[in-house]
Amino acid sequence: MKDKAYLEVYNVIKNRIVDKAYRCGERLPSKRNLALEFGYSVITIEHAIELLIDEGYLESKERSGYFVTYQDEDMMFQFPEENTLVRVQEFQTHYKDEEEFPISLYAKTVRRVLSNYQEYIFERSHNQGSEILREAISRYLKRSRGINVHSNQIVIGSGAEYLYGLVAQILDEKRIGIEDPSYEKIEKVYRAHGLEIERLKMGKDGIRSTELERAKVLTLHVTPYSSFPTKITADASKRSQYISWAKDRNGLIIEDDYDSEFSMLGKAEDTLFSLEPKRSVIYLNTFSLTISSAIRMGYMILPEERCDEFMEKIAFYSCTVPLLEQLVLAEIINNGDFERHLNRVRRHRRIKNTRK
Repeated sequence: MKDKAYLEVYNVIKNRIVDKAYRCGERLPSKRNLALEFGYSVITIEHAIELLIDEGYLESKERSGYFVTYQDEDMMFQFPEENTLVRVQEFQTHYKDEEEFPISLYAKTVRRVLSNYQEYIFERSHNQGSEILREAISRYLKRSRGINVHSNQIVIGSGAEYLYGLVAQILDEKRIGIEDPSYEKIEKVYRAHGLEIERLKMGKDGIRSTELERAKVLTLHVTPYSSFPTKITADASKRSQYISWAKDRNGLIIEDDYDSEFSMLGKAEDTLFSLEPKRSVIYLNTFSLTISSAIRMGYMILPEERCDEFMEKIAFYSCTVPLLEQLVLAEIINNGDFERHLNRVRRHRRIKNTRK
């Protein structure tokens, strides 16, 4: 079987659904027929279908087959919302040792960086962050997350809260919509920067459609994957709805993507930024979960068409992360240790889940 052939099948079927070749409510061809069409095994087809179900494109009906559940933006507001909010167990902020980046490996990398860069580590970092780190992040995002950006669109900062503060200064309209409930520091930081907050109630797959309709803001701060504290993940339909919401209002979405690298899917989660990288989305992520909470480092990606506009407002800020730490992280990403660590954690979680 061709390596990762299921991803090829996944992408073809997903595109057919989005392009309405398979419409909402329609039954998908049988696995056997799809296997004949693509020339792959039924197992490969099943793997692709499982991903599509996990992301909300399809649903399985016992003894009936697989049916399309993806709704385009023209249909989005016609469906009633859930009245109840799905609650899950509270997120644990500290992982077990098996899921933390090995300190011995980190120390070894620090020594190598000190040896290789020597006096350079005392140089002043570029205001947006070291070009070496921004290039490393850009390459990682392209190969692992389907995000294709230039390094000049990336801004390095000392963690999520610092980046929230930069976002607040980018916005022209001093109002922002946030998920209700959401991570409490999001609201606190935005209020500290003078923004008015509009809380938008969550449903089972993200912010409720009726809440989006009534919202009087032009900016949303959302966590499409594993929102805190509810652990709700937006499905494909909801992600499409968020993008349509922003385009219809010439608005902006702040995508807080703190936890998606540890997705249990066989592929990385689709980001809102990858769906609309030109104007509508600012992407935020940190290394607090993937490396350590002690690593106060995160990054922001500005949309291509508005990058210069946004940078004019924050370009005077110096980078808040020491150059040594930036170079160490760049080395960890460039030599493959970062992705090997992510894969190790995913395997650990899969094994743990199968034992439950």
